[in-house]
Amino acid sequence: MSSIKIRTKRMKETTQIRMLIAHPMQHGQTQDKVTHFPIPAQFIRLLTVTCNQKVVVSCEMGDSTAKDPYLSFMLKGGKAGDKITVNWLDNLGNSDSEEHIVK
Repeated sequence: MSSIKIRTKRMKETTQIRMLIAHPMQHGQTQDKVTHFPIPAQFIRLLTVTCNQKVVVSCEMGDSTAKDPYLSFMLKGGKAGDKITVNWLDNLGNSDSEEHIVK
């Protein structure tokens, strides 16, 4: 099961792309309530969004991003049938990808 949920909404000359990513986004300074040891840092380092295999968003993220980040942006153009792909890679080497077809 993917950690990414993608929703799109076509408008006159743009397409709204919204995504919710299930990820703990630990900054490495929180202590475990039972053991009192620090919880290791784990955060999305790189996020890439493509439309029909063309990169439209590429961003480096860091440990200050909130848990389960919600991201939204407007894509100039976009039409029914376009394939939106979201990929992320975290600092521990974990990754995920999800595809969505614009309706």
